[in-house]
Amino acid sequence: MTSAPVQILVADDHDLLREMLRVYLSTESDFEVETTSDLPSTIDLVRGGASFSVILLDYNMPGMQGLAGLRELREHAPEARIAIISGTATPDVAHQARAAGASGFFPKTMTPSALVRAIRALAQGAEYEADAFLPSDPVATHPLAAQLSPRELEVLERLCKGLSNKEIARDLDIREPTVKLHVKTLYRKIGAANRTQAAMIAKQQGLF
Repeated sequence: MTSAPVQILVADDHDLLREMLRVYLSTESDFEVETTSDLPSTIDLVRGGASFSVILLDYNMPGMQGLAGLRELREHAPEARIAIISGTATPDVAHQARAAGASGFFPKTMTPSALVRAIRALAQGAEYEADAFLPSDPVATHPLAAQLSPRELEVLERLCKGLSNKEIARDLDIREPTVKLHVKTLYRKIGAANRTQAAMIAKQQGLF
């Protein structure tokens, strides 16, 4: 007896990634894949009667407004297993996503084979803690790290590597003025006068 196909919706505004996921997932004989590129079209699709076992929902695509988009889609697709996918996965956002009704949180750094396994598990009713799909992060409980936001922590880590503000901006895909603001704020929080002192404080306390 042939099992029912796993109906998957990939909702992501990155054209190349969306198409790559569609093509790769479609190589699984029991996967049937559709795609959308923003939240309004995703909601229109499910309101029109389309039913999906698993929805991969990009955290940053148009219309999402953070996790508000997840909550809205959850109302229109209560039976679907919705997993947030993101290229900027952080433990805080991942846990917030779970609290908002996501069945999983998948960083875009997942290997294709791991993603297939995760989708199958979700389709079978599994619930995943966010940490299952996030890199092990021993600094998360460090007392110095606790003073900083996730983004400030990312900036400080790159300061310790000697990166310039421009390099940090490129590495984190944010604007250089935003980096400068984060640097200024983390200086104040950890009691540093400059980037050299900030790096020394972090290293002396065993953060990085």
